[in-house]
Formats: sequence, structure tokens, C-alpha cells
Amino acid sequence: MADGKGYNRQYRDRLFKFIFGNPDNKEWTLSLYNAVNGSHYTNPDDIRLTTLEDAVYMNMKNDVSFLIADTMSFYEQQSTLNPNMPMRFLIYAGMAYSRYVEENRNYHKYSSKQQKAPAPKCVCFYNGTAEKADRIYLRLSDAFEPGAEPDIEVTVTMLNVNFGHNQMLMEACRPLREYAWFVEKIRTYRNETGLLEEAVDRAFADLPEDSMLLPFLTANRAEVKRMCITEYDEERTFAEQREEGRAEGRAEGRAEGRTEGKVEGMLHVLIGLIKDGTLSLADAARRADMSIDEFQRKAGLKN
Repeated sequence: MADGKGYNRQYRDRLFKFIFGNPDNKEWTLSLYNAVNGSHYTNPDDIRLTTLEDAVYMNMKNDVSFLIADTMSFYEQQSTLNPNMPMRFLIYAGMAYSRYVEENRNYHKYSSKQQKAPAPKCVCFYNGTAEKADRIYLRLSDAFEPGAEPDIEVTVTMLNVNFGHNQMLMEACRPLREYAWFVEKIRTYRNETGLLEEAVDRAFADLPEDSMLLPFLTANRAEVKRMCITEYDEERTFAEQREEGRAEGRAEGRAEGRTEGKVEGMLHVLIGLIKDGTLSLADAARRADMSIDEFQRKAGLKN
């Protein structure tokens, strides 16, 4: 369901998407694009958002995708390192290009002449707590068995956007720098007190008066606060569950190290996050350390 400005509210967005994938903030999306690509576009209206807001294929949707000039960019923000991002980008890009072909009257897919299409650029913005290099390349071919000669390759550029990393990128995109600063403030205060809601409030209070994001974040304070709490609380919950499972596994000599009761509790949480759009089925299965089929069976989603 979209609001009066055409922005979809059906799913719970992450803060990154709320800032950089919002039609009202195209100038920030353009700034991010220029910083990533070293380009110098000046007209925000050159951007055409292509994010599939209501994509339900495999319950998967991306954070931001948009078309500008001859490039279709796919942007994802991740707070946990996910080496399977190239597969996710492959699936989502297939959906986006399918829609592009169907909607573009100048693209004749059955023509005997080569039809031009925008080049895909896949970028993952990482702001998790694990120490990572400023730039890492994730490749789909790494998922294949050694010796395989795949006909399809997907390369994802993972950029570390934790505050203090990728200084040139941050200097080139002020909204990204302020986003990274805001996230870092929440993380710092949360670590000091253990109180997430208080940490978000304190980060809001620390926003400089000349902050570019201040008016937008303040105008949407309740929603931004909910997003931050959801993201951090969700991540902490699953990190704790994984660690408890490992500890129990070591103590009891079992590989999985999870009691049936804990599995049921975790599945209950994951099912709720799927239903409200916070997680895709694939993400939920990954967090449970299960295949999609196994997760569906144990969660009662499949007979």
C-alpha cells in the first residue's frame, strides 16, 4: 500500500532504504550514486526508481534499485556479512530486468538486432560490527564447486560504510556520512547502556543543527525510531540465539546445539518477521541455519 506520495508502506523498511530509496529524497540517491561511481550528475530527476516494492517472488525484495543513463543500480544495506549476496542480486536483477523489458516499448526482445540494455551495478553497503576491509568483491562463482565453468557471473561490490571507513566515499556523499554517523551513535550508546530505545533518543539529540538529514529524520522520528529498534533488536536477538546454540552444542557435543524448545521459539519469531515483511523466507531460513525447504517444514509452512 502506498501513501499519498507513492511511497510504499506495506513492508517495514530499513533506515538505509528509507533515506536513499525514497522518491522524495532523489537528490540523496543521486549523491550516493555519484560517490560510488565517480560521476557528476546534477539533476535528481534523471533517476528513475525501479525498486520492486511489491515483489513477492521467494518473499524477496531489495533495498533500492534505480535507473540512470545507461546503468541500473541495485543497492543493499547489510548489518551482517552475507557471502550469498551475489545469488540474491541475481534473482532480484532478473525480476527487475524482466519488468524493464516488458515496460520498455523500445526494447524488442524478439528482434534480430542487438537490443541495448542498461548495465547492472550491484553494491552492498555493509555496516555490521565485524571488522572488514573498505571494499570487498563477492562473486557468484565462489558458490560453485571447484572446477566448474559457469556461464553466468555476478560480482557484488561490498563497501564498508561504518563511520571511519571509506573516507573518500563519505566525503563525496554527505547523506551517507551522516547516516553512518547516526548508526555509529546508536551503536555506541547501546553498548554503553544496553538500552536500545534510549540509545536512539540520544543519537537524535546529538544530531547537529546543520545536519542535512536532520529535518527528514525529525519529521519522521517515530518511524525512524521504530526502524532502528527493529533492526538492532532483531540482529541482537539472532546473534544471541546463535551464540547460545553454539555454546550448548559444545557442551553437549552436538553439531547443532539447539534444544527443541529453542528451535520452536526461534521459528516463532522468524515466522512473525516474515509475516510483517521484515524478513524474506530465504533470510529467515538462513538465520535459522536451515535450507528453505527444511525451514518451511519445521515452521509448519509446508506439509
